[in-house]
Amino acid sequence: MSLRQLLGWSDGEVMRPESKPCSRLMRHTAGIFSVGGGLAFWVLCRLHYGPRITVPRSLRWASCGAMGTSATAAMLVRLFSPECEPQNIAAFDRPEYKPA
Repeated sequence: MSLRQLLGWSDGEVMRPESKPCSRLMRHTAGIFSVGGGLAFWVLCRLHYGPRITVPRSLRWASCGAMGTSATAAMLVRLFSPECEPQNIAAFDRPEYKPA
């Protein structure tokens, strides 16, 4: 799913074994951006509504900002990160074991 190969930015090499797997990189990036997005949209809500702000409204803005920015950041990591190229996913991302 990585766009790096389509854009010619990839040489198709497998990365070093100590590199972070794509799934963990996406999860960490999404977590960081969810906190930042929630805070940023909460501030934008406070600026937009001023004295007419209510708690449910500010929580709604913060939650939408957190979900939107985390999803966008994870998608961009998946599309443009060298760790998320197919050969690196096959080499380093292990499916999680779920007992029956």
